[in-house]
Amino acid sequence: MNNIYVIHALLAAALFGASTPFAKLLVGEMSPWLLAGLLYLGSGLGQAAVRVLRDRGWAPSGLAKGEWPWLLGAIFFGGVLGPLALMFGLTRTSGATASLLLNLEAVLTAVIAWVIFKENADRRIVLGMLAIVAGGAVLSWSGGDAETNDWFGPLAIVVACLCWAIDNNLTRRVSASDALFVAGAKGAVAGTANVGLAFVLGANLPAGQILFGTLVVGLLGYGISLVLFVLALRGLGAARTGAYFSTAPFIGAAVSLVVLGESTSAAFWIAAALMAWGVWLHLTEHHEHEHVHEPMEHSHRHVHDAHHQHAHTFAWTGDEPHEHWHRHEATVHKHPHFPDIHHRHSH
Repeated sequence: MNNIYVIHALLAAALFGASTPFAKLLVGEMSPWLLAGLLYLGSGLGQAAVRVLRDRGWAPSGLAKGEWPWLLGAIFFGGVLGPLALMFGLTRTSGATASLLLNLEAVLTAVIAWVIFKENADRRIVLGMLAIVAGGAVLSWSGGDAETNDWFGPLAIVVACLCWAIDNNLTRRVSASDALFVAGAKGAVAGTANVGLAFVLGANLPAGQILFGTLVVGLLGYGISLVLFVLALRGLGAARTGAYFSTAPFIGAAVSLVVLGESTSAAFWIAAALMAWGVWLHLTEHHEHEHVHEPMEHSHRHVHDAHHQHAHTFAWTGDEPHEHWHRHEATVHKHPHFPDIHHRHSH
């Protein structure tokens, strides 16, 4: 299996996880709607700038006509509804508890991937997900939240997790496309929509220093993190990318404890242990069997590995990796693999 995709998922988790406590600090400075919008706007503007510099100008998206509904759906659930639910939840939940509850995103991502998109589910992955669910249940039912001691905040965070789970599975459908475009489009559209809604509701922009800090948190925690997440989806599939990404809440919880000085209860550490066990089960999964590759055609960045032994219809200089439209012929073989863009087969 290609470890680079695992690294992408873990780096995405680290950036997003660390951003949650900082978003918690910013909640008191502006309305949840405005904060959600500025975080995504920072992501969108930053990714657009990087893409323009990379391509030396604005390049076409590269998305096929049939891929646009998937991307627009991902933007709506993951870029508009999800952040709003999270920002509301952070107003009624401690940063450490919120960070651990975000582990439920991985569980919901996997359930949708298995039930709706028929992604493979090994026993080890299922057991890990159950451990994460148990950890979330301990947090939700302990009644020990240090700030509000109610269930509205945790419920809002669970709704955010569901929105992002839908987003993850929809984004998987366009994961072979330009990751910078996918991340930039999601950030720009979602950011503009949420900022516009905030202004309609009477919000005002914060002071310059807070505004700049919010945009930077959005660029790192929502922008660069999302690019890495899309790359991981390309190589791991939705369920397993979600499993690796579930390390994010531990990073967020650690930052909350160190930076915000939050206190914890016994229930917090029980939940952390259950979730850590679940993540370990995910990280140590091994999936290998004989499988069939049906003929397919698509375009994405690749090297001429075992899955890319094709001729070129243009003058090729031998440079790798490179990107062009190519065809995969039918193949039968056996090797360790994830449900990536070349292994979406039945079992």
